[in-house]
Amino acid sequence: MFGIYLKRELSRRKKAALVIAMGLALGIALVITVNSVSAGMQQAQDKVLKSLYGLGTDMTVTKAQAAPSSNSSGRPKFDFNAKSSSSTKQSSDRVMTQGGQSLASSLVTKVAAQRGVASAVGALTLNVTKVDGSFTQGTAKSSTSSGSSGSSQQGGPGGGQGGGSTGAPQVQGGGASFDVNSYSVAGVDVTDQDLGPLATSKITSGKTFTAAQTNAKVAVVSKSYAKENKYTVGKTFKISGTKYTVIGIATPDSSESTTDVYLPLKQAQTLGDAKNKVTTIYVKATDSKQITTVKATIQKNISGTTVTTSADLASTVSGSLSTASNLATSVGKWLSIAVLVAAFLVAALLTSSAVSRRVREFGTLKALGWPSRKVTRQVVGESIVNGLIGGALGIAIGLGAAYAVTAISPKLTAELGNTGGGGGMGGGPGGGGPGQQAVKNTMEIALSAPVSVTTIALAAGLAIAGGLIAGAMGGWRASRMRPADALRSVS
Repeated sequence: MFGIYLKRELSRRKKAALVIAMGLALGIALVITVNSVSAGMQQAQDKVLKSLYGLGTDMTVTKAQAAPSSNSSGRPKFDFNAKSSSSTKQSSDRVMTQGGQSLASSLVTKVAAQRGVASAVGALTLNVTKVDGSFTQGTAKSSTSSGSSGSSQQGGPGGGQGGGSTGAPQVQGGGASFDVNSYSVAGVDVTDQDLGPLATSKITSGKTFTAAQTNAKVAVVSKSYAKENKYTVGKTFKISGTKYTVIGIATPDSSESTTDVYLPLKQAQTLGDAKNKVTTIYVKATDSKQITTVKATIQKNISGTTVTTSADLASTVSGSLSTASNLATSVGKWLSIAVLVAAFLVAALLTSSAVSRRVREFGTLKALGWPSRKVTRQVVGESIVNGLIGGALGIAIGLGAAYAVTAISPKLTAELGNTGGGGGMGGGPGGGGPGQQAVKNTMEIALSAPVSVTTIALAAGLAIAGGLIAGAMGGWRASRMRPADALRSVS
């Protein structure tokens, strides 16, 4: 009897049922959309942090860069001498550590021994500035200071000084021109590559380092750097006169790599004149819930260091990604709640109004012997069905909106500022020369809107809740009707 009566009443009141269902559907669709976009924002932020940290890294240990002395600009110096009247070409590499002051390699073991630390590895970040100079017309001596990339200066022909600005070559009795290019190098602990700068990239050509190559003259280069310099597996290049063979091409998991060249740690230490030194210690905690405690323990037991967690790093992310994330989590959340409350209220009012128009019907049923609870059950049943219909429509609309966001994949930018420990955020060697402490890295992330099973379950629960709320109000209204109400409605 309940099912037959329910089917008949819903078919008789299709328009009213559809209005109630659509109201609930819009609220539920908004909840799904906001939840899926928020999940996409979180994934985007995780990609940003993952591209800076090593895979599975919970924190990094660095030491702030000391300020340059008053008689030093902190910029690399180059000296060229040509003692021939003919054209002479010279090349010089300046290798400097980057990412803060160097730490003793023994600190890696000390950090790993701290309570709550699962593993720790050290890395050394370097900046290599390469200057290629050409001198003509007699004796030339050039001394230049540079931190730029890809620049070219030309000395004045004949006698006198060429280029009057700071950093230009000083030429006597001849002309000089030079090109300046810089790139980043990371020294990797080849015995444990699950942490560190190479962990966020996958080898797409060739192979990675083996544990036996702790001091081998081999290199892995990033995909973008290899493309720029036409490097392939097997090619060789030199840094400060040392020849290295490319054994692999690394493609970052997300965005662009902040490192151009990866070398075994010992080789990087030799190039940077930093024997038994590292600039960053990557740390993995035994339990992610203990990260704050582990950070405090390391700072207490190893003085003078800066410990940066993923939470610290996330607080420095700005740009459209940060703005959109804040909107999705704050404005979006409250907007969803407001729309849901409005949808539930409208559904309840429409249901109550529909019950009021059925006075004769419910009064007659009571006169025939229906108890109030049976009338209430009938109204609640109709409302739950309306809620389920609204839930199905809302899920379909929400999934469509989430699919549209993923298909369009709007681009968001993330600007990553320095947390104070060193250049490039957590030891990442990207951007900026020595002495630049306010390094900013800009990344572009494509937004997606993944829909989880939990979100679908939440939508279904909201649909049932909306039906119950509307049914409760309508049932309460119906239960108060008396048989006499039906008679009075007859005129």
